[in-house]
Amino acid sequence: MPLDLSILKLAEYEIIKATGINPVRYTARYTGKVSCPFCSSEDLKKKDKYIRKLNHETIGLRRTILYLEARKFHCNYCKKYFNQRFPGIQKYRRSTEAFREEVFERHRNGHTLSYLSRSLYIGTATVERWSHDYLKRKISESAGDPCPRVMGIDEHFFTRKAGYATTICDLAHHKVYDVVLGRTEAALNHYFRALKGKEDVQVVVMDLSRTYRNIISKHFPNAAIVSDRFHVIRLVNFHFLKVWADIDPTGRKNRGLLSLMRRHRWNLSMAQRGNLYNYLDSFPGLRAIYDFKQDLCRLLLKKKCTAKRCKKLIPVFLDYIYQLKQSALSSLVTLGKTLESWQEEVVRMFRFTKSNGILEGFHNKMENISRRAYGFKNFENYRLRVKALCC
Repeated sequence: MPLDLSILKLAEYEIIKATGINPVRYTARYTGKVSCPFCSSEDLKKKDKYIRKLNHETIGLRRTILYLEARKFHCNYCKKYFNQRFPGIQKYRRSTEAFREEVFERHRNGHTLSYLSRSLYIGTATVERWSHDYLKRKISESAGDPCPRVMGIDEHFFTRKAGYATTICDLAHHKVYDVVLGRTEAALNHYFRALKGKEDVQVVVMDLSRTYRNIISKHFPNAAIVSDRFHVIRLVNFHFLKVWADIDPTGRKNRGLLSLMRRHRWNLSMAQRGNLYNYLDSFPGLRAIYDFKQDLCRLLLKKKCTAKRCKKLIPVFLDYIYQLKQSALSSLVTLGKTLESWQEEVVRMFRFTKSNGILEGFHNKMENISRRAYGFKNFENYRLRVKALCC
C-alpha cells in the first residue's frame, strides 16, 4: 500500500510536504483524472490555482489539517468554468468526509458536543448538524425497505410528557423498522393506514395486548398473530405466585424459595430440587399446583413442531385451560380465561421460533441512546437516531 494512501486514507492523493506535530499539516495534490462536472469532458484548460484548507481525520490524538492544491478549469467542450472536484470531499466544504464521519462516530459513542468542540476546534452547532446529516443519510439508504415479513411490535416509555412509543421491529433481519409515538388505536391508526406493503406481512409477534391485536387484525389481514413466549410464561408465573401468596404469605416472602419457585424444574440442581420439595411437602395443595404449572410451562415452551404434532398438542393445551377455569382459586380462573381468549395466538407458538427477545434487546439499546443524550424532547430526533443506530 502506498504511504500516501495509508496516511490520508484517500485514493489518488500525493503528499508533498508534512509539517507540525499538533496539528499535523499535510500539503497534498490530487493525481487522478479531472473531468468536467457538467459534460464529463476531459478536454480542459487550466485557469487558476488556489489552496483548499480542510480538516481531516485525526492521527491518534493529533489534529490533521490538509492543504490541498486545487485548480480552476475551463471546459473546451461546454465552455463552462468550474472549480476542481475531489473524491472524498464535498463541494464548498472545509472538511473531508472522513473527518465528518469521525466526528459523528465519536459523538455517537458518548463524546459530548462541548468536548468535541474543544478538542477538534469546531462549533457545537457544527457537530450537531453533521450528526443529523449523517443520520439522515443512513436512513435514506433504507427508505425504500418493504414492510417486514416477520414483524415484532411492542411499547416502550419515551417521556413523561409524550408518554409511550410503539416499536416495530423486523425480526427476520434483526433491525428496527420504525418507531411511532403513542400506543393506542387512535394514535396508531393514521400511521398503519398509510403504511405500504402491509399485505406482505405474514407473522406478527406481540405480547398479550388487546390493543395491538385489534390494530394488527384491522390493518394486516394476511398476518398471523403469534404470542410472545416470554410474556406467556411470565403471565403463568405471575398468577402462580399470587396463588402461593394466598396459601402461604410467609413463604412467599422468602427470597431463596422465590428464586426456586420461579425457575423451571429441569433447570434446578438435585440439591435445589430437594430443598424445594421439602418445603412443598408441607403444603400438598401447593405442590400439586406447582407440578401443574411446570407441566404447563413445558408445553408452552415447545417450538418447531410440525402440523401433525401441533394437532396432538392442541387438545392437551385446551385441557389445561379447562382445568384452570374449573379451579376454586380466582387467580387460576383468571389465568384460564386469559389463555382461552388468546388460545389461537398461543397455539401458534408451537410452530414458530421467533420471539420479541430481539425487540427487547433493541429497547435496551434505545434506552442507552436516550441516556447518552440526557433525554430527548423532540420525538423526531429520537426516531432518527433509533432508526439509524438500531440496525
